[in-house]
Amino acid sequence: MAGNDQVPERQAGRTAPCSSSAAGLSLEALMRSAATDGSSAVRPVDTWNPPYCGDIGLKIRADGSWLYRDSPIGRIAIVKLFASILRKDADGKTFLVTPAEKVDVAVEDAPFLAVEMAVSGEGQSQNLSFRTNVDDVVTVGPTNPIRFEVQNFSGGLKPYLLVRGRLEALCTRAVYAELVGLAQSHDDGDTLGIWSGGTFWPMS
Repeated sequence: MAGNDQVPERQAGRTAPCSSSAAGLSLEALMRSAATDGSSAVRPVDTWNPPYCGDIGLKIRADGSWLYRDSPIGRIAIVKLFASILRKDADGKTFLVTPAEKVDVAVEDAPFLAVEMAVSGEGQSQNLSFRTNVDDVVTVGPTNPIRFEVQNFSGGLKPYLLVRGRLEALCTRAVYAELVGLAQSHDDGDTLGIWSGGTFWPMS
């Protein structure tokens, strides 16, 4: 493989003890699998406990694009593969995790974007489902809550949807506009929000 689609190699002096050859083969095998069957199935990363292998220069920008050492990762199959082995730990740090290694991923905002929304039902029976930029489909409810964060500099709201584990998707402006169109008052008459999964989610 050539260019930005190469299997990343660790930078000298920035790794913890781990087998570079085994880790490289692990990533290469996962990438080969994604290339042959197109699978983006989520792997059981929460059950894996590999050695920490440092920072190899992976970054997810606020617009959802992935970079390796400041160069875009152009193949969507690789992006989906890496998204399927992404994990955010309790300390707030995000990692790419395989059975053989754990490496840093710098995330500017949220690791995913919610790019499409579907609505079924009405009122308290309403359900909102979202598709992410890596084709996860999630319905808002107690297992996958949505929250609205106030932006300090503008006072506007940024909606974040829990996709899995501690990983969230930020709703795009277009999706946010759709959410605003669905907003309604709660029983108290003072709180605006949306219904989904039998729960009222306040936009505050």
